Amino acid sequence: MSLTTASRFARRELRGGLKGFRIFLACLALGVAAIAGVGSVRSAIQSGLEAQGSVLLGGDASVEFTYRFADPDERAYLESISTEISEITDFRSMVVRDPDGEAERALTQVKSVDAAYPLTGDVILEPSMPLADALAGTEKLPGAVMAPLLADRLGLSPGDSFRLGTQDFVLSAILINEPDGSASGFSLGPRTLVTTEALREASLLQPGTLFETEYRLLLPPGSDLDALENATEDAFPSSGLRWRDARNGAPGVAEFVDRLGAFLILVGLSGLAVGGIGVSAAVRAYLARKTSVIATLRTLGATRATIFQTYFLQIGALSILGIALGLVLGAMVPILFGPVISASLPVPAIFTIHPAPLAEAALYGLLTALVFTLWPLARTEEVRPAMLFRDALDGAKALPAWRYVIATLVLLALLVAVASFFSGSPFLTLWTAGGLIGALIVLVFAAIGIRWLAKRSGKSMRGRPAWRWALASIGGPRDAAAPVVLSLGLGLSVLAAVGQIDGNLRSAIDRDLPEVAPAYFFVDIQPDQMPQYTEMLENDPAVARIDTAPMLRGVLSEINGRPARDVAGDHWVVTGDRGLTYAAQPDENTRVVAGEWWDADHDGPPEVSFAIEEAEEMGLSLGDTLTVNILGRDITATITSFRDVDFSTAGMGFVMTLTPNALQGAPHTFISTVYAPQEDEARILRELATAFPNITAISVRDAIDRVSVLLEGIGAAVRWGAAATLLTGFLVLIGAAAAGEGARTYEAAVLKTLGASRSRILQSFALRSALLGAAAGFVALIAGILGSWAVMTFIMDSSFEVVWTSALGIVVGGVLATLIAGLIFAWRPLAARPAQVLRARE
Repeated sequence: MSLTTASRFARRELRGGLKGFRIFLACLALGVAAIAGVGSVRSAIQSGLEAQGSVLLGGDASVEFTYRFADPDERAYLESISTEISEITDFRSMVVRDPDGEAERALTQVKSVDAAYPLTGDVILEPSMPLADALAGTEKLPGAVMAPLLADRLGLSPGDSFRLGTQDFVLSAILINEPDGSASGFSLGPRTLVTTEALREASLLQPGTLFETEYRLLLPPGSDLDALENATEDAFPSSGLRWRDARNGAPGVAEFVDRLGAFLILVGLSGLAVGGIGVSAAVRAYLARKTSVIATLRTLGATRATIFQTYFLQIGALSILGIALGLVLGAMVPILFGPVISASLPVPAIFTIHPAPLAEAALYGLLTALVFTLWPLARTEEVRPAMLFRDALDGAKALPAWRYVIATLVLLALLVAVASFFSGSPFLTLWTAGGLIGALIVLVFAAIGIRWLAKRSGKSMRGRPAWRWALASIGGPRDAAAPVVLSLGLGLSVLAAVGQIDGNLRSAIDRDLPEVAPAYFFVDIQPDQMPQYTEMLENDPAVARIDTAPMLRGVLSEINGRPARDVAGDHWVVTGDRGLTYAAQPDENTRVVAGEWWDADHDGPPEVSFAIEEAEEMGLSLGDTLTVNILGRDITATITSFRDVDFSTAGMGFVMTLTPNALQGAPHTFISTVYAPQEDEARILRELATAFPNITAISVRDAIDRVSVLLEGIGAAVRWGAAATLLTGFLVLIGAAAAGEGARTYEAAVLKTLGASRSRILQSFALRSALLGAAAGFVALIAGILGSWAVMTFIMDSSFEVVWTSALGIVVGGVLATLIAGLIFAWRPLAARPAQVLRARE
């Protein structure tokens, strides 16, 4: 019965329109829209990847080998399950141009293809021509095509010649579109495309060199991909092959988009939390205005349950409206800006209405609305009918009944659980939730402290009326500090944390790494070249240090006889082929932290030394056995020691180091790092490349620049998300300022009656806003610095320094935001006539 009555009361209340709920709706809609928009873009990219999976992969399926081509049996099997097959190789090399006797070099990612390439999609060249004609070249030289960036860097135009290894090529055209380009993921150099046959004389595909071979397959219609994958792996269990199919044509891109999208949604949840504060404040202000209505209902016999249900239904209906507005905005904005977004993406995207991210955003919005409205709604039950005519909500107890406290905590836990499930990263979600809750607790205590301090400080401002009025208002019974400090403080905390993390990442890349990193990585050094290579560098006075090691790549397939992924999950060590080496004795840079190294003349079963940090993450112990597939051969070794490996120095670091007797007989090359001043880098590269045209040089500085560009894009996306959070906080400020307009009007009327001038009253309003903004900015800065320090220290395992330019901007931004919001609603109180205001108050 009470629910029916409450429904009727709620419908009648809603007839009054949305006055007082505009900020409520804006906060909820903006938070939901941010999450829905990010999710819609992520789903659009995922749909594009799924729809174009065959084109991105270059076929219906792909089988990949490391270091080698398929043997005759493997090739025959692949041909038997497919209708068409194409063989390609992929590796890094140096492009050399020597127009006037002065060689110019650049790193490139070479793809060599056969006549069947591409099986799917179209290669677009400039000038337009068939790929086969472009790669045929001239009578004297084989042809090649390359990416515009690489051609521009070397000053190459169609018709010019260049060299790969020991083979000269003629540039036939510029590569405008490579249909399967994103399947390879992140690369350090732009693409060059040649035929595999033309590389036979280039000395680049020798045994042991770092190259990968892929066999792209077109399958019969209706093929069972799962069955084919299992059958292929069962047919060649020790071959080291890796199967991919069109269901995941660009796994690196898909994983990156998924993780970045999940992180941005967590940033969006921060914005929704800020909006939740505005929602809570709007509900509290609305119920305060409904004191007389509640009093009348209680007088006429309405129960506490009826009153709670009345306003719960009313606020619920408005919440659904706000969520709906956010969903419409979040669904339509990506569609409207779809062409612009698609033009900036390296992969296809299908922009349409995607129900899944909209449902996820709606669930977030609903849970947030419940968490932040249940508390103020529940407090109405704690007010006695006799008090309802005397600012009941201001006189209610701070805490509602325990059942509402417990319900709020359960809803909060459910919100965190949902976010953990959808993000796919419970660890990061819990960190984010903990940071938000911690920031809110700090801000609540800060608001209480600011109010207490303002109340104590006001008495010492004799002779400074504007300051005294401002402090009295902040420390007054209406608690003006709380909504400002909470809303703006949380928004600025998120922005401060993002700014500090972004600044520290830039600092680590721009300042720290170049001081400790080598100038070059040299790979594919043949064993018989090592004596001459080492002698050249040791006799060069500019070279400060040389590190060398034998280099192989293998797939960690089993741990203690079980599939590696069943033991270690999706840890990066088991998700692809890994670099590994062998050594008779540890060098001076190796620090064994557990177990013992093998004897120098070890001739027993293979043993392995493993990186300690990765071992702990994977749950490995001394005595565990690892099976690594190298060149199609399974090698099982026992872990006898753990080493401390620091990958942050950009030097050589191997997760696995094996005994020499396990790997020494396998075809392999050497890898080397060279430390030298920047001014000598070009000369060293020129001399080594002339002496050893087959080796590949990877400039650490160039690699860092490419990573910096990638991080800049990520940072920009995160900053936009944080800006949306701050915008929500500003809307809450507007709402708080609008809600307090009546109190400021009365205050201005009293002050005018006592002889205060408009300018002095305006000065007090401005001072109050500036003080609250500075306090919110200062507290947010502390919370943001603590949060970013925790992220850099415990999640990114990096050093942390306060970026003071960003910190100053946060405090200044807080002052400006509250000042603008306060002044927007200061003019009507200043213009009001005291007599009318005081008469109406009576």
